[in-house]
Amino acid sequence: QVHLVESGGGSVQAGGSQRLSCTVSGYTPPIYQMGWVRQVPGKAREGVARIYTSDGDTWYADSVKGRFTISQDNAKNTLYLQMNSLKPEDTAMYYCAADNLGSGFNSYGQGTQVTVSS
Repeated sequence: QVHLVESGGGSVQAGGSQRLSCTVSGYTPPIYQMGWVRQVPGKAREGVARIYTSDGDTWYADSVKGRFTISQDNAKNTLYLQMNSLKPEDTAMYYCAADNLGSGFNSYGQGTQVTVSS
């Protein structure tokens, strides 16, 4: 298991920006991919973005493509999610996720709430 701690959530008005951070520790390398997922109460968890650590390749959900950017700072063991042009429908609990088994995300952080008001 990988220890993940998110920060940077909060309330913002529609059209605004926020940056989420996720510090990574307590793992045995390698980590194959990292990402962000989000969840609204009563709905299934939704993948938002992911980054493959071997080559930096990224994937984004259609709903956030062009507005969100995932990045990593290996020197700081930190994952980021820059969120621009936020919409009320982006309101959710955002979780950092990691895959250190090569079979999909197997570790999640405790989550950070993002609330976008119109």
